[in-house]
Amino acid sequence: MKKYMPRLLDDILEKRMKIYGAVLIIGPKWCGKSTTAKQYAKSVLELQNPRTRENNLEIANMRPDLLLEGEKPRLIDEWQDAPMLWDAIRYDVDNTGLKNQYILTGSITPRDDEPMHSGTGRIIRLLMRPMSLYESNDSTGSVSLSELFDSVIDIKGVSNKELEDIAYLCARGGWPSSLDLNKGDALIVPRDYLDSLIINDIKTVDGTVRNPNRLRTVIRSLSRNICTTASLATIKDDTFYNDSTISEKTIVDYLNALSKLYVIDDVEAWCPKLRSKTDIRTSAKRCFIDPSIAVAALRATDKDLLKDFKTFGFIFEALCLRDLKVYAQSLDGDVFFYRDKSGLECDAIVHLKDGRWGAAEIKLGNNDSIELAAKNLIKFSNVVDTSEMNKPSFLMILTATKYAYRREDGVYVVPITCLKN
Repeated sequence: MKKYMPRLLDDILEKRMKIYGAVLIIGPKWCGKSTTAKQYAKSVLELQNPRTRENNLEIANMRPDLLLEGEKPRLIDEWQDAPMLWDAIRYDVDNTGLKNQYILTGSITPRDDEPMHSGTGRIIRLLMRPMSLYESNDSTGSVSLSELFDSVIDIKGVSNKELEDIAYLCARGGWPSSLDLNKGDALIVPRDYLDSLIINDIKTVDGTVRNPNRLRTVIRSLSRNICTTASLATIKDDTFYNDSTISEKTIVDYLNALSKLYVIDDVEAWCPKLRSKTDIRTSAKRCFIDPSIAVAALRATDKDLLKDFKTFGFIFEALCLRDLKVYAQSLDGDVFFYRDKSGLECDAIVHLKDGRWGAAEIKLGNNDSIELAAKNLIKFSNVVDTSEMNKPSFLMILTATKYAYRREDGVYVVPITCLKN
């Protein structure tokens, strides 16, 4: 049996199971939800098992409580295939008052017309993303985000990855099934994921028939505009030569469907207290749950990224944002970005629930770009009104370079392959 690779979500899941009667792990297919859930479950109901599927669905319609029988905690895998189980679980948790009873997994947001109680206070949701570089053993973890929040003065670390390796990690993604494959086979996984998404999974969202070619065109446009605040009009114009009849309404429908499949993972704008009255741009930064989706949609490889550094830069930013989101989640935080009307930007803001925050610029890395990024971070930190909110715990430049260190101006330079939570 393949050895389980620990996830940062493990600790969060354990803690939530002690607080709530049921925990729902959501996220895209192939990201490892079921594998993680099985580490904690004592009995399992697999709703997508073809040998028992029809019988289980029939029982779910007639007597859903029968499917809940089994040693606890009981895993209900891909619960959305039998949404009537939701209310049965909620009722059981309500009736018994017991904690640590059920773990559910779901790769699709249920249809809006499903008659379900919200589950608030009984069933808590946890989002699982594909693996970060630290989880996949591609980061040394010599620099801790948690320690940066605790105001560590000095850092040091040496990345064991070259730029070619970073390009490969962007193209491979964080899909657990790809980690023990050779490089050629590993690059096939995100392409197959994308094909399965477009051909099969999109049909299961809400029963609406969507054009696979049109969906692929929309995903490709999102990929070309990854880590930007591209508007619907921009995406529509970008798809014109492949589909001149597509409307913004249709694009919204496709984006909503992708969100329900947990494929889209946009970064929201951060709105801090500022020293001066400046309009803050609030459009979200467009991102996928994993950078490999964009690489696959562009029909690119790691070698193609090395020939197009502009595209590589955006894909690398998506990789860093994915990892920051995974690390921030384990620290009870979220990731945002900042942009105002003057053009001042900051690629990533990690904001913890206790009010502490840190800012990061993301650069593939050379001396000039790192110098500019450091100046920008300091300029950005000076516009935040620290009489109204906390001073930044750190200013950091995430790079694809070799060494982790602290500059004389206090800005940290950290290779993404040295970072952990």
